[in-house]
Amino acid sequence: QVQLVESGGGLVQAGGSQRLSCAASGRTFSMYVMAWFRQAPGKEREFVATITQSGDSANYEDSVKGRFTISRDNAKNTVYLQMNSLKPEDTAVYYCAATTSTYYIGSRNYYSASRYDYWGQGTQVTVSS
Repeated sequence: QVQLVESGGGLVQAGGSQRLSCAASGRTFSMYVMAWFRQAPGKEREFVATITQSGDSANYEDSVKGRFTISRDNAKNTVYLQMNSLKPEDTAVYYCAATTSTYYIGSRNYYSASRYDYWGQGTQVTVSS
């Protein structure tokens, strides 16, 4: 079992940058494919990005490609989401998630929240215009 704790959210102006962190407990962090999701008010939780266990490959939702970067440090049991060129529509609660399910990293399976075993509590990101 793994526990996830996100941090790094807050208020940022449009065009700015922010980095989210997700710290995981336990000694098996490197076994998990990690992902970031987000949920805006009144909307369903949506996939943002995912990264392989080793960190050598990642996949992104189309609207964040070229602006967001997911990375991980297995020695620190932490996954990151670097967000650049932020837009007001990026405003949401951001969640990290972990799964032991293994697919091709670009698989649409990773877009489904139901594929993930563990979730953090979320961190609010607000982008002002």
